[in-house]
Amino acid sequence: MTRIAVAGAAHPHVDYVVDEISRSQNLQLVAVADPVRELAEKWAAPHGAPVFTDHRRMLDAVRPDVVVTAGVYGDRGRIVRDALDAGCHVLADKPLCTTLDDLDAIAAAARRSGRHVVLMLEKRYYPETLAALELVRAGVLGEITGVLSSGPHKLNRPARPGWFFERARYGGILGDLAVHDIDAALYFTGLTAGTVAGSVAGTTPGTAGFAPYGVATLAAPDVLVTAEVSWMTPAASAVHGDYRMRLVGTRGTAELLWARRRLVVTTDGEPTHDVPLPEGFRPAQLPLRALASGEQPDISTRQGLLATRLALLAQQSADSGGTRIAWSAPTVAAADTSA
Repeated sequence: MTRIAVAGAAHPHVDYVVDEISRSQNLQLVAVADPVRELAEKWAAPHGAPVFTDHRRMLDAVRPDVVVTAGVYGDRGRIVRDALDAGCHVLADKPLCTTLDDLDAIAAAARRSGRHVVLMLEKRYYPETLAALELVRAGVLGEITGVLSSGPHKLNRPARPGWFFERARYGGILGDLAVHDIDAALYFTGLTAGTVAGSVAGTTPGTAGFAPYGVATLAAPDVLVTAEVSWMTPAASAVHGDYRMRLVGTRGTAELLWARRRLVVTTDGEPTHDVPLPEGFRPAQLPLRALASGEQPDISTRQGLLATRLALLAQQSADSGGTRIAWSAPTVAAADTSA
């Protein structure tokens, strides 16, 4: 039995993990901690799990195998470090943390502990992504030169908690939303070095500088990635976000229309057509299966840290006027012994 504890439940994505626990006889929710006791009780009560308002007290009391964090964004860095230092694997909602200092501390704690930090990068598991990756690996599209993505979201302002609009606790739109598409772009291109830049625009009334629109770009001699994100999906839209990504290759293109459940491909040899889609996986399904069985998660610590670093660097760039920042992926030995 794999014992799972939740440390921070401010974001409803905690349901990704609670759902998996409900589906499996090999997973047990042993505790929930959140500074807001009522929030912890909401998730703990159906499982009869004890409740804490301090995650460190919870770690000392129950000693879980895996810690899940989906709390206030600005608190996550400390929670992840404490969980690793307590000898736990970590499954984290994005963003993993909100500052580069926190990210460096997490990397150091992961090396010390030898435990996994798995970022729930759910777009990897969408059927469209799995089908597109198969085409890319088979060379159907040739060499991928361009990746263009759009990640719009509904703000649902009345339902957002106050901390969401505080920069120190939220961290910025690029650090939050761009990480999924940055990771997917790395996944499709194999990019390991280049430059990163970011820009943000717009204002949200009644907030202190909450920018609702942003663009992150990665550039290398043979690859250009553009990831647009926003909190500007119109309220009357039928979907939370019309998420999409376009892959431009030397032999063809692919349109991943995630919200529409379509993968549309055109190549030098075939006209535009829809590609059949596989089943896909739930956001926490494969990570928890791997951690419970002692296997290497398919999303490694190194990959989650790199996608997070690039998103945070894009946010840093935006904060400094769009300056391009050089980056390179660390070697496996330096970054993650379980990569």
